[in-house]
Amino acid sequence: MAQLPNSPLLAITLGDPAGIGPEVVAKALAEPEVKGICRPVLIGSLALMKRTASWLGLDLKFVQTAEMPPPKATEGAVPVLDAGLLPEGGVPLGQASPIAGRASMEWVIESAKLAMAQKVEAIVTAPINKEATTLAGYADIGHMEVYTRMTGSPSVATMLMTGNLRVVHLTTHRSLRQACDAVKKAAVLDKLRLTHQYFRLWGFPRPRIGVAALNPHASDGGLLGLEEEQEIEPAVQQAQREGIDARGPYPADSIFNRAIDGHFDVLLAMYHDQGHIPIKVHGFDSSVSVNLGLPFIRTSVDHGTAFDIAGKGIARHQSMVEAIKLAVSLCHGRLPAAPGPSAANSE
Repeated sequence: MAQLPNSPLLAITLGDPAGIGPEVVAKALAEPEVKGICRPVLIGSLALMKRTASWLGLDLKFVQTAEMPPPKATEGAVPVLDAGLLPEGGVPLGQASPIAGRASMEWVIESAKLAMAQKVEAIVTAPINKEATTLAGYADIGHMEVYTRMTGSPSVATMLMTGNLRVVHLTTHRSLRQACDAVKKAAVLDKLRLTHQYFRLWGFPRPRIGVAALNPHASDGGLLGLEEEQEIEPAVQQAQREGIDARGPYPADSIFNRAIDGHFDVLLAMYHDQGHIPIKVHGFDSSVSVNLGLPFIRTSVDHGTAFDIAGKGIARHQSMVEAIKLAVSLCHGRLPAAPGPSAANSE
């Protein structure tokens, strides 16, 4: 793969080998819009990627490497860091297993080590399966939890984006009851500060942050809950005193349309599904995620392992394409507008 000058070196993890991760990675690397914009290094299985490219009929070559950055002798092929975590025949597709869970999680851990050692400029991740990683004995429930623990980052957030809709989440992998309990002034203010900081780094002189309410109708003056009055609004007011252009809380059933219409640069959602559902309805295939607060750039697809379609060759790969493109843009210090919405992937 010929690269353009200043192409960043990206570590791309394959995700769960029983899912669609290897397929969407291979398809994305074969796209003309991806070729040349980065130097990809896959963290995973060389044999798996060779088999995947073969049955997909893709003109891709892969080569094993143990050096970072990969030697120039690997030019023309995609280098793969392979720690030999999979059996020779691979794993059964579409099934959660401890073998696949361990491999996918160790690939994530290796990517963090490379990024922390500044041997790669960004990480792009394919989806892991939480059931499989739990079967393998890992306590971390997702990528962000692994990266937060390994880096000791004090404040981290996940942002999803598609089209002109960008949503930072106050919490992600918590039960709804736990997520509601986490809506506190200090937490909301922390995420507003973090969002403001990163959007300024990405080229927004005065980012406009809309804040979603937790309760229906923004609580109707306290009739439907007190979180807005006691926790969210005081955080917004404090942020404003600090020079942050934060507004709200606004009812969640209308604020996302307002953002799509251009009234905000980014929204703060109070919990996982409040932010994920509008993003995925607005444009699943092109939606991607990026972490704020880590000491390195990490982007990801915004879909799961899709065990139901693994190995069928029908997985849509645009989210992986956009995750790679976003990582490249962030390496160059800018946050681009994401592409428009399109149809959804199967999960």
